[in-house]
Amino acid sequence: MDEIDRAILRELQTDGRIAYADLGPKVGLSASAARQRLQRLLESRAVQVVGVTDPMAMGGQAMALLGIGVDGDPRTVADALAERPEVVYSVLTSGGFDLFAEVVAPGPKALLDFVNDVVRPLEGVREIQSFPYFGIHTHRFLWDVG
Repeated sequence: MDEIDRAILRELQTDGRIAYADLGPKVGLSASAARQRLQRLLESRAVQVVGVTDPMAMGGQAMALLGIGVDGDPRTVADALAERPEVVYSVLTSGGFDLFAEVVAPGPKALLDFVNDVVRPLEGVREIQSFPYFGIHTHRFLWDVG
């Protein structure tokens, strides 16, 4: 990946629907050359263009990142959580928690109920630390591409 590829990625992070006619000049290429570059990145699977929803805009009013400690294999708990519509993502970690899960609920009470009634009873769950965030929240995935 060279500097032009990185420039293309920076532009896509700002506007994933940018027209090639606009993208090309911003990265020092013609529109067709920008299209070819992006196509190569997509075909190599180095880049994936996807839509990302904002859970708060879709009706969620309470979100939390849950740090979860597990006795036993954390993959079992992560798999159980992944089946739940409230869970945006779950990831295994090698730090102070065995896994993290981001959760969206219609409100603070529903979030508390989810943690107490769904997550705590899962076999192997030893501890949960909740990092809630309420109100307006927008996900922004900006990776430093150089």
